[in-house]
Amino acid sequence: MAGSITRTGSLWSAHTADLASLGEKARLRSLAPRRGADFSSNDYLAMSSSPRLAAALQDAIARGVPLGSGGSRLLRGNDPEHERLEEEAARFFGAESALFFSAGYAANVALLSTLPQRGDLIIHDELVHASMHEGLRLSRAASVAAAHNDPQCFDDAARQWRAKGNRGRIWLAFETLYSMDGDMADVAAMARIAERHDAIMLIDEAHATGVFGPDGRGLAADFDGRPDTIVLRTCGKALGCEGALVLAPRIVRDFLVNRGRPFIFSTAPSPLIAAAVREALRMLADEPDRRERLHALVRHAEATLSPLGVVATGSQILPLILHEDARTMAVASGLHAAGFDVRGIRPPTVPQGTSRLRISLTLNTARDDVDALRAALENALG
Repeated sequence: MAGSITRTGSLWSAHTADLASLGEKARLRSLAPRRGADFSSNDYLAMSSSPRLAAALQDAIARGVPLGSGGSRLLRGNDPEHERLEEEAARFFGAESALFFSAGYAANVALLSTLPQRGDLIIHDELVHASMHEGLRLSRAASVAAAHNDPQCFDDAARQWRAKGNRGRIWLAFETLYSMDGDMADVAAMARIAERHDAIMLIDEAHATGVFGPDGRGLAADFDGRPDTIVLRTCGKALGCEGALVLAPRIVRDFLVNRGRPFIFSTAPSPLIAAAVREALRMLADEPDRRERLHALVRHAEATLSPLGVVATGSQILPLILHEDARTMAVASGLHAAGFDVRGIRPPTVPQGTSRLRISLTLNTARDDVDALRAALENALG
């Protein structure tokens, strides 16, 4: 037994050292159960536990919709519920077509690793999701980072690339609402840049879908249906389900079905989840009061928490930049002990020196919870 333990330590010594290094930097992660008032989830409209979604699932089960798909979409996994969802989603968002993925991560990897070709250029916001960065790593196209939320930087990068004689396609990759900063992109300005350079926009609406726009169709709602626009909308945040929808011209859908490895070689999402997402889209249109209540909560939280240094972003994501990793986690622990689920965010999720508390506002909490959070935060900050 002793020899086995010694050999195990030798086999995993590099990994052990890496974890120890993370611990020394106050960056070691671990899984923690849900507890306390929800100021950390992405369940912005509190739809994940809604009776209406539960009833939709019960109805789907009664209709014989299976839990598992049984295979990839190109094999036997293509259930009628997937196709119904895609048809309804395309109509709801005003796009030519939709394609349902098991997760937003897989969808972003598929988009960026599949669509841009060798000789193209991808200009991306420096703070885009990790899933976009993974797609960039796998892409055959060149890529360059643009300063965060700076359309002029995108325009300059495109001009400089063209000035060097490059003739490939330009792709503009950005989010509309950034998950760690809570700030929003100028989509109209980006659309003008796309027109100027005959570029294609790859827009990630993960955190805006359901919360902003007419019927909750997001901050890019005015640009759906354009031939130069591809929009990713995740279903596991404000929609309360899981998976992701890519809204795009039909040629993009067909190309992903034929060339997108994360789509082709993945077991299809649960047909039951597809049925739930269909109902969630209907809820966005039928229940605007959810958005109204959330926006009212945002206004109250900004007025209540900004005196403590919390950034008022105009969105449901409010960061408190504490800079130091150890202090960030100590304040988060103090809030947990007081009954508030606020998570500390450290590099590499955010840039070096910008460790923060990410305060996420959802309809799982109310004004009284925000007021109580302020008192607990004052105490935790000392």
